[in-house]
Parts: sequence; C-alpha cells; structure tokens
Amino acid sequence: MIIDGKDMASQVEAETRTRIEKLATQGVVPGLATVLVGTDPASQMYIKLKHSACARVGIRSENVDLHEDVSEDQLLGKIQELNRRDDVHGILLQLPLPNHLDARKAMMTIAPEKDVDGFHPENMGALLLGAEKLVPCTPKGIIYALELLGVKLEGIEAVLVGHSNVVGKPLAAMMLNRNATVQVCHAYTKDLAEHTRKGEILVVAAGVPNLIKGDMVKPGAYVFDVGINRVGDETIGDVDFEAVKNIASAITPVPGGVGPLTVSMLLRQTVQAAESQTNK
Repeated sequence: MIIDGKDMASQVEAETRTRIEKLATQGVVPGLATVLVGTDPASQMYIKLKHSACARVGIRSENVDLHEDVSEDQLLGKIQELNRRDDVHGILLQLPLPNHLDARKAMMTIAPEKDVDGFHPENMGALLLGAEKLVPCTPKGIIYALELLGVKLEGIEAVLVGHSNVVGKPLAAMMLNRNATVQVCHAYTKDLAEHTRKGEILVVAAGVPNLIKGDMVKPGAYVFDVGINRVGDETIGDVDFEAVKNIASAITPVPGGVGPLTVSMLLRQTVQAAESQTNK
C-alpha cells in the first residue's frame, strides 16, 4: 500500500475548514505570519506552499520579508511585534537562517502560544512531559497518518533513523507518549540494518538518498520516508522506494507522502492556536 499523503492532507484541510467556520461565528479569522530572511530559493518555495495552503482553508496569511543582512536585534524586534498583534495567532520562522543569526534565540523569542512549528522550549518541554500542546508538524503528521491507517502504537516496535530536533527527537517523544517501544538511530549507530530490521514502524529522516535498502526493512513494516533529496533532475527520499515497496505493508512516496501531511498539520496548529487564544 502506498500511503497517499495528499489525500490524508485533504481530510485534515476539510476538518480545519470546519473549525475555521466555527471561529468565524465569534468574529475570528485565524492568522499566520511567516518570517523569511534572505532569498534562498528552497525557502521561498516552502513559504509559497504554506501560503497557498492557508488560502485553501481560509487562514489569513502574511509574509515578513527581511534582507539577508538583517541584524539580530531587527529580527527579534519583528518577531516581538508579531507576538503583540491580536490578528496573528501563529508565527513561523523559515529555517535555515543566515550564519550571523542565532536560530535558537529567534525561535525562543516567538510566544509559545503562537509557536505553530512547536520548537519553543516550553512546547518541547510539554511534549516530553506527555502534555502535548503545539508540536513539530512532521511528527504530528506521521502520528495522524498512523491513526488513519488504524495502527495501534501501544506496544509496537518503532525505529527512527535521524535524531534531529525537527523530526527524530519529537517523534520519539510522541510515540513514547502513546506507549510504543522506540529506538532512535543516527550517524553514529553501529550496524544500522540490525536495528531497522526490527521496526514494525520505520521512520527515516537522515537526509541520505536511498539509505534504506530492501534487506534493511522488516516484512510488513509501515515505512515513512521523510527525506527530500535532489539527485540530478529527480527528487528522491532516504528509502529505496522500488526495493522496499513490495516488502512493507505501507510506504510513503517522495514527493507526495510526508510533505503534504506536514503542511496540513501547520494549518491545523494555526487554527488550534487561534482557538486557544480566543478562549483565553
């Protein structure tokens, strides 16, 4: 089975529109502000995709374009300005930032209740305590997909390849919160295949094209490929799709798998933030 991330994302968008309509009865239009520093083509493309998604569901969105030479004080000042605005419920800082800017400091400046990317230490801390609020969008999308597929996480063996703050670490915490048995692998793991073959769920976010071969996957596993790699004119994942698709029970393609789910979770969390701030 090929997991259709676009179809699942469309279901999230339909649910999100319903919640937006309910907020409209209270005179509230959810607002998302993105902050883009510089002119990196990939970052510009991701921002455009997010704004298009907002338009589809009825979220008001705006982009703050800052020159690549912007000072740290100017960047933090702009984020603080967005924090104070009642019509902005979610703030997304597009990464990576130019080298002279401290991404961690910038992320910590975003008000936790507006941190729709889920990277603020307060939101990460709540996640680790099992009291999830706003969480990173890619892990949330993977959890949502597993729920739609009817996969019960309690007691299941999950293997994650990659231990970034964006995917691996928060996803491990989310799965532990649901009582899965979680193993996290990374660049320093010895004999990666020995570990990946144990995963009833295998999530790969390593940034290495075709890292996972067919003989590294447990038959019947659910495989989520988070990798996006440009090889020549092709976009491929971290999993050798052709070699694995007939071994796994279900697998996400690249593109069209985890990516659309990630964007749909950004929309959902923007609405969640709007609801929370409205109820306050």
